[in-house]
Amino acid sequence: MAKVYALLVGINEYRTAVQHGLADLRGCVADVADARASLEGAAPGGVDARVLLNGEATARAVEEAILGHLYRAEEGDTALLWFSGHGTEYAASTPQELLLEPTGRCQALVCADGPLPDKRLGALLDGAAAAGGRVVAVLDCCFSGGASRTGHVPRSLPPLPHWRPAVGSRDVTGPDTAPRHLLLAASRLGQLSFERPIDQSDGHTDPDGPAWSGDRPTRGVFSYALARALRRAAPDTTARELLAEADAGVRRLVWGQQPVLFPADPGGLADRPLLGGAAGHNLLREGPVSAHLLREGPEGWEVDCGRVHGLSGGPGTEFTAEGGPLRVTEVRTDRALVDPDGWTPDPGSVHAVALSALALPPAAVVLAGDAAELPPSPLLREVADGSPEEAGAGLLFRVDVRDGRARVLRRDGSPYVPPLPLAGPADARRLVDCLTGLTHWHRIRDLSAGLSPLTGHVRVEVLPWEHRDGEPLRPDGQGEIVLAYEGGHAPWITVRMRNTGPRPLWCVLLNLDDRFGAGSTLFPGQFVGPGMIGHAHDGEALRMTLPASRPVRPGASVRDWLTLIVAEGELNTVPFHLSRWDPATNRWGVAPSPPPTGLLRLAGPAPAPAGGRDLLPAQPFAPGQWAASTLALRTVVPASPTGEDFTGRGV
Repeated sequence: MAKVYALLVGINEYRTAVQHGLADLRGCVADVADARASLEGAAPGGVDARVLLNGEATARAVEEAILGHLYRAEEGDTALLWFSGHGTEYAASTPQELLLEPTGRCQALVCADGPLPDKRLGALLDGAAAAGGRVVAVLDCCFSGGASRTGHVPRSLPPLPHWRPAVGSRDVTGPDTAPRHLLLAASRLGQLSFERPIDQSDGHTDPDGPAWSGDRPTRGVFSYALARALRRAAPDTTARELLAEADAGVRRLVWGQQPVLFPADPGGLADRPLLGGAAGHNLLREGPVSAHLLREGPEGWEVDCGRVHGLSGGPGTEFTAEGGPLRVTEVRTDRALVDPDGWTPDPGSVHAVALSALALPPAAVVLAGDAAELPPSPLLREVADGSPEEAGAGLLFRVDVRDGRARVLRRDGSPYVPPLPLAGPADARRLVDCLTGLTHWHRIRDLSAGLSPLTGHVRVEVLPWEHRDGEPLRPDGQGEIVLAYEGGHAPWITVRMRNTGPRPLWCVLLNLDDRFGAGSTLFPGQFVGPGMIGHAHDGEALRMTLPASRPVRPGASVRDWLTLIVAEGELNTVPFHLSRWDPATNRWGVAPSPPPTGLLRLAGPAPAPAGGRDLLPAQPFAPGQWAASTLALRTVVPASPTGEDFTGRGV
């Protein structure tokens, strides 16, 4: 039987902090008690819990409990750390810290005797996954999104004079190793998380919750909302869905606190049930994961997609959930208020949704040769050859059908993909899927926020690895940075993002290639402080190789595009993952495949910012203003001076 090895840490009493005139907390011990009850309800008889409270929860004791308890989790088991207490941040000072912390600040959990750096914690948790178990961390403290509770008290402490945490490594095995544990954090990097008195009248009535007595108990807002979501969850509810419900619950109780899920890559750790199980699915529980969720926010039902994601409020804009359609009533910067049409979702519930109709300009398609009418798609519109609509189209596909094969061409006649068979309805649908995916890819690459005040505040710099302390490479006359093979060896580069603006900005660096794939693995999303630098792959070298399908011979080349998105607050990167087109199958590759509407789904909740009674600064809350820019790279194999290619064959 699969087991849940849970380490529950709750610290109300901080004696050293009190000696420096700082207050204790009140709700952390209650948080872990409720967390334990919720876990045992979700996995009856399968929870092996170890609890550390107050003074016994020293940094060493927490580390030893991770090593001795969570490391017991094997294949099929879950190792879960739930920490409820203070968080802190302090100035990065060593070269290692400055490399790993683009904000110039380090974050840490505050144990009973001092800090446990989040990078050290991350390495310990990744180690717990070595035996094959699922590893999850729930952190209810300030600044927890990198790894403050008046009515609302902030769960944070300023760094005390005698603290000096050891430098931790983000990734001990190199930049190609993805995080091996899932993080559910109470607040994002640089932000406060709160505790406050809560009873059943706050938010929604919770008949299954703990039976409080006496005065309203103080609880961590995030712990309360997440434990409540866990009690209500079905066995196959994914961590992404749990966090979405907890996020809405947090926003019904406080302003200025944004829970974080990391890594949020679609189809990965976030899309499995919190306590183990197979990967989750989309709206209909089949196919790729949905990037959008319906939830009940402070102003009613909302979908986490708005103007910044390309959503317009024109006629016909609609989402669909399992229960029925959702008519958009108002589009905000980062979310859309919706009205369920003919059905009523359960209060406080979360539902996967799909965009069923969107008032966006479609790509133009010119049909030529033997082409018949294509199946309809909201992202494609047929235009006549030579018409004004063709001339004015921003994105145009020419589909020339001859001898049972469809050729998808650019304006200049060059092909987007190899010819596709077109002999029946199934082939026609695959052709439309291809055109829809190409439209989606171009929208990612050409993303623009128009006249944004953030334009130019962060710039992408590409440098040869051997000259990484020198000047960045400059685009040529075609607007591309050209990287050349030397002696048959691929070039090595480093990529960084330099914030020249006056304030921290959230950045994500997308990598798109000429096989029409896209992703955010280079820099998945992080705040970069003013005057600071964010390093792709933590500053490690990137080898710019040709694909295996392209032999290394003179004239061979590959193109990549680096699309940088900057915002005042973070945005969900799930919509920016697009698998490559596979010519062998005439399909997009592994999930997620292009969404049927091609919507550029950038999603993130956005209540208004609010302060706390804490002296530490908080980052802007809502995504707010944003900007995007794209840098083109071309990797080439130059001509050999001897007239031979690098394999010895004559050119």
